[in-house]
Amino acid sequence: METTPVLPGDILPSELIPHSTNKAVKLGPGLRHIPPSTVKATISGTVTSDLRKNAIWIEYNGGRYIPTPSDLIIAQILRSAGEHYTVQITPHYPPALLPHLSFEGATKKTRPQLKPGDLIYARIAAAPKHADIELECFNSQTGKGEGLGPLKGGMCFDVSVGFAREVIKGRRGGVVVLEELSEKLGFEVAVGRNGRLWVEGGEGERSGGLKHVIAVGRCLQVCDEKGLDERGQRELVRQVLKGL
Repeated sequence: METTPVLPGDILPSELIPHSTNKAVKLGPGLRHIPPSTVKATISGTVTSDLRKNAIWIEYNGGRYIPTPSDLIIAQILRSAGEHYTVQITPHYPPALLPHLSFEGATKKTRPQLKPGDLIYARIAAAPKHADIELECFNSQTGKGEGLGPLKGGMCFDVSVGFAREVIKGRRGGVVVLEELSEKLGFEVAVGRNGRLWVEGGEGERSGGLKHVIAVGRCLQVCDEKGLDERGQRELVRQVLKGL
């Protein structure tokens, strides 16, 4: 994986763009294709490419979330109408649509009965410029949920969009706080690229219920707010565990 800093309007050199004989290049957030073969940066950040996936995008630390196909997000149900749920991804974007049957094994009789305020872990299926964003809570190719669907219990915490991406990458993103906490605490986490983290207390002897949920959530927020490196994250975890 390679990274190169760019500014809005910069034209990406061809050597930064992945080339594959059997895969189309996937352009992610912050990049715009100008036919026939020019790729321009639309935001400031770091160009990041994944040769295995033949994908390229721009990582950025701040700003609003830009809905992008295949992103995993945590969203909130607003209402149900017709054959869709209306869902909020962020306060800055128009509501998205989630079909009632976009869940593993869902039928009209067995689909989840979601109400306003419920949280879901979903994938962005489509994000057209001039139409509604569409979500799904299963893999449309396999029919499996793969961890997507309603998020029951737990608490949701807001972090920056950049930090959410780092949490997803884990140690590769310089985030070790969850790994350190999991050695002593039992919990479950879902990370949305839209800057939302869901934490649930889990089960078993190490589960501490709401107390542990709040501890994990606040640890993540403090790491984000203070920009802690790995050493700082380990020290924070040590202090938090000592106080539990």
